[in-house]
Amino acid sequence: MAHDHGHSPDQVGHDHDHGGHDHGHGHHHGPVDTGDWRYAVGLIVNLAFVGIEFGAGVYSGSTALLADAGHNLSDVLGLAMAGGAAWLARRAAGPRKTYGYGKATVLAALANALLLIFACGAIALEAVRRLAEPAPVMSGLIMGVAAVGFVINLGTALLFMRDQHSDLNARGAYLHMMADAAVSIGVVLAGAAILFTGWSIIDPLVSLAIVAVILWGTWGLLKDSVNLALDAAPRNVDVEAVRTALTTLPGVTAVHDLHVWGLSTTATALTAHLCHARGDGGALLGEAQTLLRTRFGIGHSTLQLEAEPSPDCPTC
Repeated sequence: MAHDHGHSPDQVGHDHDHGGHDHGHGHHHGPVDTGDWRYAVGLIVNLAFVGIEFGAGVYSGSTALLADAGHNLSDVLGLAMAGGAAWLARRAAGPRKTYGYGKATVLAALANALLLIFACGAIALEAVRRLAEPAPVMSGLIMGVAAVGFVINLGTALLFMRDQHSDLNARGAYLHMMADAAVSIGVVLAGAAILFTGWSIIDPLVSLAIVAVILWGTWGLLKDSVNLALDAAPRNVDVEAVRTALTTLPGVTAVHDLHVWGLSTTATALTAHLCHARGDGGALLGEAQTLLRTRFGIGHSTLQLEAEPSPDCPTC
């Protein structure tokens, strides 16, 4: 964090939303409203389908439907975590949690990625077992239930599609639901192939292929959520470009102690020391904060202006 180092009050600027000051959350896309209603709709619809699919799997003797029901259940839990995190992120900051609960969205995104990987592992194990012990199934019922699952999962995914590139938590929900839709399509195709050929081994082979596709798509989510959990700069913020932009401001001679990190999956924070040779520090501060907010989407900036080296700042 940036410190005052004994400078006058106008040398340290905080771009917040408190006391009438401007504060813009988000990256390039601006504020994102991760409305709880989307998570609630996804939870209710998908939980109801999990019960139906599980019952159909038991009735038809299809381990593919049971595995898909388990996968859907993992995504229901993921949606619950994502919705809870979105609710926490809107809670006000307190004397102990001065940044609020925005980091809960990062933890939920990380948990969703790990949960999706775990679900893929469970499906892969079941598919391998069925390769060794293929069993006859009711292909018609499998196709019908899986087709309904595809429609439900795709519809839920579309709720989060708009925000998937600007909110890591929405991206996690989107990937979860698209993964379920892909699994459902795979089950439909497997059921059709079994219906026409009688080869039960097609089902686990298709399942393994789908697992590989899901894991490929999940890697980016896992990497981004781990980076944000470690307070790394969000992937859509070029730190060197930020440094260059600040350095090119009129009167700025150097930029040091530059730190950029994610307060949540949608809000970015920055601290930096700006060495300058201008007498109008207040104007420079306003220019810098406007630049960060409009060009880079960094709405929470804390800037320390230094007209001369500070004795307790070794990098000044």
